Amino acid sequence: MPGIAGTEQTTTIVIGTGLSGLAVAAELRRHGVDSIVVDGLDILGQAQPANTTSLQRCDAADSGTLRERNEILRHLRNYAASHSVDVRNTTRAVQLSMIEAPDQAAPQWQVHTPTGILVADHIVLTRCAHSQLRRMLNDFGIAVGRNVAAAMRAIGIYLVGVGELITPSPKEVLRQAKTVGQAISAKVNPDGALPSTGVFPATGSFAALGC
Repeated sequence: MPGIAGTEQTTTIVIGTGLSGLAVAAELRRHGVDSIVVDGLDILGQAQPANTTSLQRCDAADSGTLRERNEILRHLRNYAASHSVDVRNTTRAVQLSMIEAPDQAAPQWQVHTPTGILVADHIVLTRCAHSQLRRMLNDFGIAVGRNVAAAMRAIGIYLVGVGELITPSPKEVLRQAKTVGQAISAKVNPDGALPSTGVFPATGSFAALGC
């Protein structure tokens, strides 16, 4: 890890080391897209960190859903370990800032951590409230219409596992991860080339990814 003044460059930074973050990181890895996964819920806001831990309600899941989620998490952790996915469970994102470059259509992003700064073209957020997202976009001076997700995608920020009020089901999280992975890959590899990087196990809910 870099020192306090260290800066690292990658293609995508995934914020959240839970099921949503690992799912999209694994999907990106399958498409040959580099990513760094960091912990952190207090990421939103240009100047001031904002804790979003309590902003999204998680309804109590039944035992079957919990077992499914735990099985998927186990597979994802194994996949991350065996495919060298850069998961930094002890590195926490504390601030997000935008880098506007005149010669680039889309901005780059800086994720500030206690040990340095990570720079990327794409950001994936895995838990936050839509009202908080709107405030963040307003802080960046970006006009927001009715579709928050579309406004964020236009500037390189993607959402996985983020619901209006209730956390999406594990299968829905996997579907979102696949969609986001494909969208980022299409921007990184516009010619459509897909490197061969292995596949998810075709068991249980991983079949939903169609890998």
